[in-house]
Amino acid sequence: MSASVFRNAMTLQFPSLSENESFARVAVAAFVSQLDPTLDELMDIKTVVSEAVTNAIIHGYEGRPDGIVTVRATIEGETVRIEVEDQGKGIEDIEQARQPLYTSKPELERSGMGFTIIENFMDETEIVSAPGKGTLIRMAKRIESRRKQALFN
Repeated sequence: MSASVFRNAMTLQFPSLSENESFARVAVAAFVSQLDPTLDELMDIKTVVSEAVTNAIIHGYEGRPDGIVTVRATIEGETVRIEVEDQGKGIEDIEQARQPLYTSKPELERSGMGFTIIENFMDETEIVSAPGKGTLIRMAKRIESRRKQALFN
């Protein structure tokens, strides 16, 4: 990453407790707010962070509170890049997990829409996972600042 476009970065690590999902969502939203996103863009960011962290807690660590979830965010120019990583059980079949309505936890009444939501709300999405090695979700979204939009409207 070039020094001319790099603007800022943050990393959070927390135990795999469900109450930390809202902490991660708000922390990343606060970080992204320096780009002056629209409310829709901010809601998209909050939603994808919520989905990715919830997946790590429920699927990666299967609800065990002893796991660690790592959230990284960087701002490069007008693009925010977000990574959510766990060292949990991993995903056996990533393509199957990406299918709308697929869930490995139907007994928990999961909708199976997590990856679909992430892919629809972000400009780029990459899922890296292997059984027994955890999962890394990389996401990117270009933010059109409200100030910039006001100039063109």
